[in-house]
Amino acid sequence: MEAERTEIQPGVGAGEPPWSAGVARRATGELEVAGVPVSDLAGRFGTPVYVLDEADLRARARAYRDAFTRELAPSSVHVYYAGKAFLSIAVARWVHAEGLRIDTATGGELAVALRAGIPGADIGMHGNNKSDAEIDRALAAGVGRIVVDSLPEVARVADAAARRGVRAPVMVRVTTGVHAGGHEYISTAHEDQKFGLSIAAGRAEEAVAAVLARPELELLGLHSHIGSQVLEAEAFTVAARSVLELRARIAETHGVLVGEVDLGGGYGVAYLPGEVPLDPAMLAAELARTVREVCAELGTDVPDVSIEPGRAIVAPAGCTLYTVGTVKPVRATDGADRLYVSVDGGMSDSIRPALYGAAYTATIASRASAAPPVRSRVVGKHCESGDIVVHDVDLPADVAAGDLLAVPATGAYGRSMASQYNLVPRPGVVAVAGGEARAVIRRETEEDVLALDLG
Repeated sequence: MEAERTEIQPGVGAGEPPWSAGVARRATGELEVAGVPVSDLAGRFGTPVYVLDEADLRARARAYRDAFTRELAPSSVHVYYAGKAFLSIAVARWVHAEGLRIDTATGGELAVALRAGIPGADIGMHGNNKSDAEIDRALAAGVGRIVVDSLPEVARVADAAARRGVRAPVMVRVTTGVHAGGHEYISTAHEDQKFGLSIAAGRAEEAVAAVLARPELELLGLHSHIGSQVLEAEAFTVAARSVLELRARIAETHGVLVGEVDLGGGYGVAYLPGEVPLDPAMLAAELARTVREVCAELGTDVPDVSIEPGRAIVAPAGCTLYTVGTVKPVRATDGADRLYVSVDGGMSDSIRPALYGAAYTATIASRASAAPPVRSRVVGKHCESGDIVVHDVDLPADVAAGDLLAVPATGAYGRSMASQYNLVPRPGVVAVAGGEARAVIRRETEEDVLALDLG
């Protein structure tokens, strides 16, 4: 049976990337998540369905908290979970219970964090185009920080704080010029994009001066985010040096040495067998060494540090279950045969392959097979030829309608970027822990879709 498992899909086992620690294959060949067989999950909750391994998610949150706290001591460390990756009431409570704060980027994410009972002081508010209502709600909630992203926003946040008679804690998001990330759309620190204030062009220092000129604002520090799905620590250390040098210049010019720097997130994960994710302990050690060395060179105190992992915590903790439908052989553009395996979801629940060309893997999850592997492409049910879930994967030649298929590492940006394209209701999210499963976001129905249509 072990030989069959390896033949079907390498890397399926407890703790082997890209699967969560709770995933294992039973003697029958069926996958289980945290002790619950996938056939039970599909039977109870339907497919497609996103499945979260709660213990795995919590362990990853602790790993970042512990590694950075240890390496940067005695400086304070704040780990913010980047809610954009995936946020629900349950997930917000889990990560907060593990000592993390919550980073939100919209009013909706802020609403979820507040509904989860997260104290305002443990919430950050992000966004490059915050509405007046979002700023006002953040101030009303007493958020621990608002990350200002432009010069006009400095004045807008200050004016909103003045109307409320409060002093708003802010950080200034700066653009370091470090270009990093798996795709140009998720690289966020180069000059020609919408986020932050350029260090090179002097706009970051201009924004800091504007903040210091408004008594309604409290300057907490500087914020940098260089991109997403970054797999090398060097990019983060280069960006950290740039931010720390800016901090020293601000101290020299304005007489204010800000107390905190946020070095962002974007830590890469494994999506395919054999890929190596960024290790929290290694990353923490590299960044701590850089921060100390640069501060020593500049003659400044070591600041408090905050980071914002999102994908790195939730992506590997999740997988998506589908049911196979139509299977047909197709002649690929290179002349070889390829098996097209259609599933009951697609780009509405997994947009990243179509949007970024993101690579995933998959395995038949409901049984074992001794059939030889066949070059396959997993596709969805939507009216787009680009509706691809997995571009290339070897699946057993006897894959057939009714089989359950599992795609790992979908905890981030699956449900959070899901749509109702073709008016397909969005899948639910199921949490599994200790042999028990429960829905944390229910599956949408056609009635949910129709309820929005006012006729």
